[in-house]
Amino acid sequence: MVVKSYTSPTLVLLAYDWPAGDDHEDFLGFAIQRTPGFDGAESSWLPNRIGFNGPEPDQSDFPSNEAPIQKFYWWDARIDTKDRGHSFTYRVIPVTGQSSSLKLSDAQAAEIVVTVPNVEEQGITSHFNRAVVSSQAFSKQFPNISTPAQQKAARAWLANGMEQAVPQFLDRAAGKDIEGAIYHLTDDIWIIPSFLNYGGAVSLAYNHTGKDHTSDAAIKKLEDAGRPANLFAPRTHASIMHDKFLVRVGAADHAEAVLTGSANFTSEGLSAQANVLHAFESPQLAKLYLDRKRLLDSDPGLSATQKDEEGWSDEMKVGDATIRVFFPPEGKATRVSIDTIVEAVKAAKHSVLLCAFDPTDMDLLDAVFAASDAGLMMLALVNRVPSGQPKGDPSRGDVAAKIAILDRAEKSDEIVGFGAFNAGAAPTDFAPERVLWPGESPKIMVRVHHKFVVIDAEGENPVVFTGSANFSGNSLHSNDENLLQITQCPRIAGMYMAEFLRLYEHYRARIKSDKEPKTFKLTPNSAWSKKYFTPGAPETKARQAMAGT
Repeated sequence: MVVKSYTSPTLVLLAYDWPAGDDHEDFLGFAIQRTPGFDGAESSWLPNRIGFNGPEPDQSDFPSNEAPIQKFYWWDARIDTKDRGHSFTYRVIPVTGQSSSLKLSDAQAAEIVVTVPNVEEQGITSHFNRAVVSSQAFSKQFPNISTPAQQKAARAWLANGMEQAVPQFLDRAAGKDIEGAIYHLTDDIWIIPSFLNYGGAVSLAYNHTGKDHTSDAAIKKLEDAGRPANLFAPRTHASIMHDKFLVRVGAADHAEAVLTGSANFTSEGLSAQANVLHAFESPQLAKLYLDRKRLLDSDPGLSATQKDEEGWSDEMKVGDATIRVFFPPEGKATRVSIDTIVEAVKAAKHSVLLCAFDPTDMDLLDAVFAASDAGLMMLALVNRVPSGQPKGDPSRGDVAAKIAILDRAEKSDEIVGFGAFNAGAAPTDFAPERVLWPGESPKIMVRVHHKFVVIDAEGENPVVFTGSANFSGNSLHSNDENLLQITQCPRIAGMYMAEFLRLYEHYRARIKSDKEPKTFKLTPNSAWSKKYFTPGAPETKARQAMAGT
């Protein structure tokens, strides 16, 4: 038996394989023990929500030595902020026998020591939020979010530390100039107060296209507080100015660091929408972002921003990662940024993960789905999978993409959307889960806001593409965007894999919940494991790729 780990600052994902399991008709799953354990215990068993007779009526958990985990990967979801930088030993033990008489096969067990990463390592800060409004944990933690105080506490829990990304970036700047380009600036819980209280200059280019004046109120607050109006530049000449980044600028106009990612500077962007923010302590990378921001300050037309000759930047070393950046839009005749991703997907050796709000580039989707057809592990999470056949002209990119996504989702659960429970549809002995935030419209609800592709995350040469671009025609040719390519850094690729699988499994379980029996139970024999040993099945590909077998 083998076991591997993939970690982020907030969770440990374990992937393991017991090839001999296919030969045991009484194979019931895995028990996983952690040392040190929970709440000061010497050791603890990772929990399982369901048992052989279903969930506990009081919604408590079972220890996995009594209710084996019937998956080939599992999370330690009890990692807390105090655990960062600390090491844990995990022992994964196959379980056989009968549901009334379990046998833990200690002789077949595998053990691994895992160190939980800090938020900042090697000069790179990584913030992933929880973003799981439709979850048992959120329902238990916040049964009522009707008051402003309750909503603020709930948002902080969902943000999972991401709410501190901007304040901490400003704290480190210590009065130096801050320049940035921001699509939507509305968060008055953490970000706007941080700007108002900041001791140095703040200069922002902000989206002001068409009827989208979402950031106007925040800019007025900053101006009313005494910040010079000439430091705020409305961007009107793109389809949208979709960037979300800040640059720290030191003495002699020297760029020092950049904060960037998929999260809009809104309360929902930090909390209820799944997002990532990175800060890079890299003058070389920060200078490229600063130059881009200053170009946007003058509100140039597309002909000035579509500088096709610039393309990808040179590679640069940032901590333990090799990074380069691309600033769309590109001219209508070129696709250099997204074709780089397509070619990387085509060259994948083991796996492809796609996590995006609304990907509509068919060349990218074709390459991602072809990876699965070629026998690789391919998993995708989008904000919405259409509930029925999309209407409209199928020659249009957005319609063609919706058709392809629906077709793939109907054939396989390799691609899913957030699909939270409908009201009253929670299984027996599960707490009711929220779909909407108070006052939120279901027509504009966003839960998966990420924009990343990860290739061969479990291998020695992973590639991560991440940034603000939605892998669409507009993001390629009409929007102000930024796209990072991160290579030679298995640490960061593993982080993306861990966070992706957490969200993917979360929403896949909820999509299935309205198609299966209303009570979830463990299977009392090895039938649960057969899909993990079926040639070509998504579960088999995942078992082999993630565990390295």
